Amino acid sequence: MELGFNSIGGNSVAEIIADAQQAEAEGFTTYSMANIFGLDAINTLSVVGSHTNSIKLLTAVVPTYPRHPAAIAQQALTAASASNGRFTLGIGLSHAVVIHGMFGMSFEKPARHMRDYLSILLPILRGEAVRVEGGELTFRGQISVPGVTPVPCAIAAMGSAMLKIAGEQCDGTILWMTTAEAIRKHVAPRIRAAANSASRPDPHIIVSLPIALTNDVAGARAAAAAQFELYGNLPSYRAMLDQSGLAGPAEAAIVGDEASLRAQLKELEEAGVTHFNASCYDVGTGSVERTRAFLADIANA
Repeated sequence: MELGFNSIGGNSVAEIIADAQQAEAEGFTTYSMANIFGLDAINTLSVVGSHTNSIKLLTAVVPTYPRHPAAIAQQALTAASASNGRFTLGIGLSHAVVIHGMFGMSFEKPARHMRDYLSILLPILRGEAVRVEGGELTFRGQISVPGVTPVPCAIAAMGSAMLKIAGEQCDGTILWMTTAEAIRKHVAPRIRAAANSASRPDPHIIVSLPIALTNDVAGARAAAAAQFELYGNLPSYRAMLDQSGLAGPAEAAIVGDEASLRAQLKELEEAGVTHFNASCYDVGTGSVERTRAFLADIANA
């Protein structure tokens, strides 16, 4: 299992560049960044790519609905060019409360939307000409960025229909608030079966979870409950928490001392996780720095 680092956020591109450079120096394999309501993740990682040398870059994830697949493909190809092929595009449906509630767009038949989206996106990422028309989305043409090899694409797939799409067409799934138990009994079997039926390589299972090195487990879970409460109310994450029998995000967080964190990371690996991108969160003075240093030691080992 590869060990990466999830962006700590920040108010400026310069802060993200510095954070990614630190992660690269610490030995993390991947630097991932969410696209929420701040900096644009693809644009930011394009800049990061030109200021780093070896660390892989991942958007985890960019919502599909607000951007045409040809437009997002062009951004992804640019990011891959800026990073000399170290960029992976991670996309997702987002949530009805965002797509319908904020953008006023229909969130009906999300799996069909993703299939239509990928029918345009994936060929462009492979450098192919596309002619798709007559459905929800249309594109006729080709986007060429010299020197860029095909860009990997993973999707935020948690439900059965989306896991089937991810296994059949994409390089893997990107998960949040999904524990080892849910991966073992729900995610891994479905996405692997879909990939096998499509004669595709074993898919990546990319996971990010809140993580904190601490001796105050109860306090850390209370902090997680406060910081991540929202995710327990979003249907896709709620379903994954239910798969593990968990009341909320606080119980999904990886917390404890060094031995406990090692054991919990090992459990994820044994469940089928191929990449873990740590989301260090604050549980007290210096906790983020301590957790990050501990994980960097594991990454280097």
